[in-house]
Amino acid sequence: MSKVEFIDQALLQQVVESAAASPRRRKNYNFHADDGDASHRLLNAMETDSYIPPHCHLDSSKDETILVLRGKIGMVLFDAAGKLTRTEVLQAGGVTLGINIPHGQFHTLVALEAGSVFFESKAGPYAPLSAQEKAPWAPAEDAPDAGRYLAQLKELFATT
Repeated sequence: MSKVEFIDQALLQQVVESAAASPRRRKNYNFHADDGDASHRLLNAMETDSYIPPHCHLDSSKDETILVLRGKIGMVLFDAAGKLTRTEVLQAGGVTLGINIPHGQFHTLVALEAGSVFFESKAGPYAPLSAQEKAPWAPAEDAPDAGRYLAQLKELFATT
């Protein structure tokens, strides 16, 4: 049985500190009890040097909703061939603070401020990304050129 949990500044700070200490420079805080749960709800804290490779979710039940609770996130959308189709700044308290991403839409996020935190919701159960869901035009998270690619993504938001 799930427990009552309040999403307060102390919890956000706890997740931010965990992300800062993580080698990947981001950290999830799950509200769902198990990876097999039908509904996944989580906080995701992300530092500015964390790289999430562009990807999509092909399962028709895997639409994804993201709301920024702290900081500023750059959202980048691509078509299936890797062409940039849209960028948007998502900011806590800003004009645009979230997005609903339909399944099949290639996307990535970049933290534009240290200590950024977003709430994410999508259907479970958890399944690792398939080869078809990974963007073939972008480096893997641990690839030598991942840092350079992340810098290019962040450059898309240089004037914001």
